[in-house]
Amino acid sequence: MDRRFLIAIALTALVVLIMPRLLPVPKPSQRTVVAADSIGKAGQPAIQSAIDSTEAQAALPVTDSLAVSGADTVTVTTEKATYQFSTVGAMPLSASLTGYKSLANPGELVELARPRTPIARFRLVTAGDTIPLDRMPFAVEQSGATASGAAPLTFRAPIGPAATAAITYSFAPEGYLVSVKGQVEGLTDAQLLITLPNGLRSEEVDSLDDIRHLAYVVKPARDDARSIQFPDLDTASARTETDGPYSWIASKNKYFLVGLLVPDSTAGVTQQTFTGVNVKPEPRAKKDPARDAAATVTLPLTGGRFAFDMYMGPQEWRRLREIGREFDTVNPYGGWLQGFVQPFATICMRALLWLHDTFKLSYGWVLVIFGIAVRLILWPLNQSAMKSSIKMQRLQPEMQELQKKHAKDPQKQQQAMMELYKAHDMSPMSPVLGCLPMLLPMPVLFALFFVFQNTIEFRGVSFLWLADISQKDPYYILPILMGLSMFLLSWIGMRNSPPNPQAKMMAYLLPGMMTFFLLNLAAGLNLYYAVQNIAAIPQQWLVARGRAKAAATPVSPSAPVRNE
Repeated sequence: MDRRFLIAIALTALVVLIMPRLLPVPKPSQRTVVAADSIGKAGQPAIQSAIDSTEAQAALPVTDSLAVSGADTVTVTTEKATYQFSTVGAMPLSASLTGYKSLANPGELVELARPRTPIARFRLVTAGDTIPLDRMPFAVEQSGATASGAAPLTFRAPIGPAATAAITYSFAPEGYLVSVKGQVEGLTDAQLLITLPNGLRSEEVDSLDDIRHLAYVVKPARDDARSIQFPDLDTASARTETDGPYSWIASKNKYFLVGLLVPDSTAGVTQQTFTGVNVKPEPRAKKDPARDAAATVTLPLTGGRFAFDMYMGPQEWRRLREIGREFDTVNPYGGWLQGFVQPFATICMRALLWLHDTFKLSYGWVLVIFGIAVRLILWPLNQSAMKSSIKMQRLQPEMQELQKKHAKDPQKQQQAMMELYKAHDMSPMSPVLGCLPMLLPMPVLFALFFVFQNTIEFRGVSFLWLADISQKDPYYILPILMGLSMFLLSWIGMRNSPPNPQAKMMAYLLPGMMTFFLLNLAAGLNLYYAVQNIAAIPQQWLVARGRAKAAATPVSPSAPVRNE
């Protein structure tokens, strides 16, 4: 069987079989936690009982679960967001983002909290009691605005015969990060339970796509971030243990998130870590794509104090990266290939943002430039590979002659082939190595697939006839253009090549498969792939010309093939 056919089969299998398994949103590890080794004196039964109670409360709307008279709402406005807090529970009720407009409700700003559902709830657990802070009235204290922005907001309340609690929120003037500090007096060996929202409000046109991205993400201090997707939660396996402590935990949809982070090591506070995370799915209808879930985070108190940071905002790549603590990996790209895909995603994001800032162009044109740049960078490698292919083509008559001559003696045939390769500065691996440059654009394509799932920088960006490059092309122009350009690239590549029915079949089959695969994916992804195909056509045409010249110049065993 022709070696080039085997290589074509291998490449096709890579794209057709492996790629569909790599590119779908990875399933969660389904390992959610209550860290048994860090429960402390409060004890596992008390923690679990409090968590179950909290999860039951999370399913209730605010007006039902906070049946306490005199609840007031305190509003804090910063440069980036408007926050609302309840005097019952001292908890954040909502976060409205000034710089982002709702695409689902034109004229409105993005609001993170679901209707009548708070962003976070607090409870205290001791060895013998559970204190529902989320149902207790707090007094609020707030001084005037400071030079750095909104003044800190402090809530105080008695929580027992001889115990009090205070929770203080401090606001970053130019960001979405809120510092939360608390002090509990009169209690010992207490732990704070924080319940994250059971999903965020959808502000996208395609709400089903937003639902598919609902997830909790946990970042163990000594491991990579893991995603727990809402749609894939399995009630039977929702409670299992995994490794802690945790650097951060987040509740997210496609473009926005609410995250709890351990304080920065430079913040000057006693370092604390989240010791447990418990995720419990809620029942859903059989055909309902949405699923509610409750995530409860455990934070032990140190000397009656606790501290953590709370991020309520967009998934802006640069902003998340500046926060540190590996918060930019809140979208763990690549599943089991995360260690391979995530670095490429980081490189792609750096390049796209740099191009956008440098040339002051929309992201549509940035993708065009990026597609051309990728092909120009790979030009020398592709040129070398294609020259190797031409050399192999010129050697084919001699190789076939040697195969016939030594057909009955495989050992002598192999020896003669090795001598032929050596005479022309080649090796048996030359055909395979020559194909490797063809695979180099694939990691970029993989990375961009994941990047387009959550990159808010592309959200709502228009380009030519496209209203939003993060959504599919409504007219399917780009996927078809991508397929046609891929076919044209293959057709030019087959010119002046020896007849090969199998390669011809692949030239027709592969573009059709890729068109079908990318048909409903982001228009920007199709734009990039179509551009880099078109940018490769001139090089492929030059190689076809070189192949024609090589075919007209036979090679003798005594005359090594030159790199033209």
